[in-house]
Amino acid sequence: YFAARLGYISREPSYWDTQAKKTLDAALKLRPREHRAKNVILFLGDGMGVSTVSATRILRGQMEGGTGEETMLAMDTFPYLALSKTYSVDKQVADSASTATAYHCGVKANAKTVGLSAKAVAYECNTTFGNEVYSVLRRAKAQGRSVGIVTTTRVQHASPAAAYAHSVSRSWYSDADLPSSAHRHGCVDIATQLVTNFDIDVILGGGRMYMTPKGTPDPEYPTSSSRKGSRKDKKNLIDVWLKAKPNKKSHYVWHKKEFDEINVKTTDRLMGLFEPKDMKFEVFRNISRDPSIVEMTEKAIQILRKNPKGYFLFVEDEIDHGHHDGIAKLALTEAVMFDHAIQRAARLTRESDTLTVVTADHSHVFTFGGNTPRGNPIFGLAPKNADDEMPFTSILYANGPGYVHINGTRGNITMVDYYDEEYMQQAAVPLDAETHGGEDVTIYAKGPMAHLFHGVKEQNYVAHVMAYAACLEPYRNCPPLPHSLSSSSCVNIHSGFLIIMLGLLCFLR
Repeated sequence: YFAARLGYISREPSYWDTQAKKTLDAALKLRPREHRAKNVILFLGDGMGVSTVSATRILRGQMEGGTGEETMLAMDTFPYLALSKTYSVDKQVADSASTATAYHCGVKANAKTVGLSAKAVAYECNTTFGNEVYSVLRRAKAQGRSVGIVTTTRVQHASPAAAYAHSVSRSWYSDADLPSSAHRHGCVDIATQLVTNFDIDVILGGGRMYMTPKGTPDPEYPTSSSRKGSRKDKKNLIDVWLKAKPNKKSHYVWHKKEFDEINVKTTDRLMGLFEPKDMKFEVFRNISRDPSIVEMTEKAIQILRKNPKGYFLFVEDEIDHGHHDGIAKLALTEAVMFDHAIQRAARLTRESDTLTVVTADHSHVFTFGGNTPRGNPIFGLAPKNADDEMPFTSILYANGPGYVHINGTRGNITMVDYYDEEYMQQAAVPLDAETHGGEDVTIYAKGPMAHLFHGVKEQNYVAHVMAYAACLEPYRNCPPLPHSLSSSSCVNIHSGFLIIMLGLLCFLR
């Protein structure tokens, strides 16, 4: 009914004229917030290219009972946008490690490396030292702000790792992953750097097995040999983190029940590791055992915002893994939840003092098309058969595991359930894993200094705007403080002056 009604209304020119005039009025009233940001939140949709955003918009709208196309995602409401060029120093189509170094640390880098300039060479440990670059998150911590990381991957994964670690290999999760030559040259695994480089107040995601001694049974899967602790140095890095700040109230949780019981008012530091490796896809998440990205984002903000100096929060959703598997439903349902997390953060923050940035590290070779009619189910078929007289889904991949040819022709999906959660869309070129795409991705921004995101920019520009907006290194000539703070400072100065004058009068008497 809704789709039919909307279709009827949208045939009227007045519908589009009225809508456009409202949008124009809002644009004319838009004014940049040209003052300093107290808080910064960086949302990173891993693998969230433009085609993924468009498909996510349709999916969310259809999940909410609409045709989909007209839906406004939470990120769609952000007033300032730019395009980000995602290539790295050595790759036309980049990986998640080099791109993470760009948007976290402000310099482009080489593939496979995190937190290092392009002078570092992948897998060559001795090129680490002297080539470290430092994230905006770390710079915020150095200024006394609270900092946090939320991810649906392992917390040692490339995207969060560039916020705190410096490694010539994104895959050196625990000391067991380092070759002997790297140990000899003094390289340190990413998990160790997570808890020793500097203090991170909130750490939420997966990655338990890289934090505990080899053979330690996993609390959730105690009989699984593949999920046991992997550390050869016999260190328990969870304990290292818990004991690092004895004067603060710190908690570690691995189960949603414990997570839900955390009192944010009395908790200073929180580490939650909910899976041995990456967290499960949203489609398969056990809602009684693992929190969602929305719940983790909310808890992180509630803890971090207690700091009067402000905070920096990084939130990542691994949309990417579903695309690599060639299973669009896994990727797009992740993206819908990611948008819900952005929406939840908006309710918990103020645009007047919080710069919120939403972007992606890279795209994927994911597309949807086929002359589909308005309201066509996003996972559905194109309306006409292909030239081989067989149907095809609107969503397709340019390469990946969905390439299946039988007797020289692609598979006939007539009898296949293409709405299944694990349906693998067809691909044009056979690969074990679908690949990243090389086109630009979008940057969405709102809050103080968000207007600096406009036009087409290099990806490393993201870090520079965040640092400038929050008055972090290397920027000294910073945006002014918000008027409210300046006014309150003036009031305090005037109040102090009056008190002194009154004191002098009393003394003269």
